[in-house]
Amino acid sequence: MTLQQLTYLVTVADCGNITGAAEKLFISQPSLSAAIQNLEKEMGVKAFVRSNKGVVVTREGEELLSFARMLLEQADNMKEHFGVDNVRTPKFSVSCQHYSFAVNAFVDLIKKYDADQYSFIIRETQTGEIIDDVASGKSEVGVIYLSKNNEDILSKLIKKSGLVFEELKVAKPHVFISNKHPLSGKELVTFDDLKPYPYLVFEQGEKNSFYYAEELVSMLDFPKSIQVRDRATLFNLVIGLNGFTVSSGVIDQKLNGKAIIARPLQMDAEMRIGIVTKKNMILSRYGETYVEALKKHLSIG
Repeated sequence: MTLQQLTYLVTVADCGNITGAAEKLFISQPSLSAAIQNLEKEMGVKAFVRSNKGVVVTREGEELLSFARMLLEQADNMKEHFGVDNVRTPKFSVSCQHYSFAVNAFVDLIKKYDADQYSFIIRETQTGEIIDDVASGKSEVGVIYLSKNNEDILSKLIKKSGLVFEELKVAKPHVFISNKHPLSGKELVTFDDLKPYPYLVFEQGEKNSFYYAEELVSMLDFPKSIQVRDRATLFNLVIGLNGFTVSSGVIDQKLNGKAIIARPLQMDAEMRIGIVTKKNMILSRYGETYVEALKKHLSIG
């Protein structure tokens, strides 16, 4: 097995066909096919099902690709660490729940490594996809929270996926509401206070259970609930409908505007906000910078 073979494997998977991958790699199709077949034979797996329309990754192939991406990323990190490739184009990806501090940390990262060329990705997405993204190598870092409500389920999934969770901040639950909301003048908000208003939560797709929710409080606790997919829509509904959501209380007025405010929620619970990464994986310089920026913004909130 060579790093070149692993590069070929990942490129074929990304392109979805041998022809496109061969053109991208500047090699012939027969040479690429032979390299993939030799790797499959060495690993004892069938990575792709081939057809006239292209290739489909098998279940074994997904697992092999996960290891391949991790090894290639670690090889790149090693080159950077020892100064072998000082002109490498900055690349980093993060998958996160819908947190303004995660976006602010991403902004800090780009400002630090601004260059003529770079490739940075931020995915504000569902909890299950965050874990899948990091496990598959699509993202180097994931940002989620654990609590007594979801820890048993998510910790098992994190461990099963070959990942580890690192706690960065313990936050008390708050409600995000409009600065013109009838409850905006209260120093402490209760469940009874909130019942007349729409509860806004992030939809979690196929894994739409309380264990994967970004909010500490179940939708079943309130008579009115609305599910959304993105942060901008949620905040528009917070303002337009006097709605509310439950989160960490860490909010950035520069990013979200002064119309959204946080008020403590009377609830005996904690949010352990942190990152998920691959077990025994050394973060790239971009990953390290991003995590340090996260810590900075979480300490401000």
